[in-house]
Amino acid sequence: MSAQQLQPSLLKLTNFGNPILRQTAKRLSKADVASINVKQLIKSIRLTNQTKKYGVGIAAPQVGENLALAIIDIKPSETRPRAPTVSMVIINPNYEGVGRKSARWEGCLSSGIGKNTLFAKVPRYTKIQANWIDEKGENHDEELSGIVAHVFQHETDHLNGILFVDLVKDTQSYMLASEYKKRIVKGRGGA
Repeated sequence: MSAQQLQPSLLKLTNFGNPILRQTAKRLSKADVASINVKQLIKSIRLTNQTKKYGVGIAAPQVGENLALAIIDIKPSETRPRAPTVSMVIINPNYEGVGRKSARWEGCLSSGIGKNTLFAKVPRYTKIQANWIDEKGENHDEELSGIVAHVFQHETDHLNGILFVDLVKDTQSYMLASEYKKRIVKGRGGA
């Protein structure tokens, strides 16, 4: 069966408290990346993310797979009208911060769905030097910035057993999505 013939399926998200979210994910070899199982997983993770109105990425542990693989799928939305359109698969990712950190609002699909998704301000590097393997097995070493760098750090942290709540400095910034949309998004006219 070729990669084009693979039928993606919706995957169930793991929630905060599930031990897989605290494990270091297994790194993949180039042979693993070329396997039908990994290609199927990538298509299914991408489909699952596309069904989430505000989702910008999902790491494999968030769907119960302890593999160092995530997708980043950013597009403009009601909460991010000026966001770039970026779609990438990151396998065995690493990054180093470049320069300063800045706090941005962040949520996580594993922290709840819809109006119950947890949000908080998370300080992250505004620029990073990132390296990863893509779904074709090609190596990348690039400087990323803005929301792409922010999401790359979030998804890479997932693969190292780190959740965004571990990085929150301003604990008074915690709020559910319903409050986030009322107080933050409406207050600034989008992200």
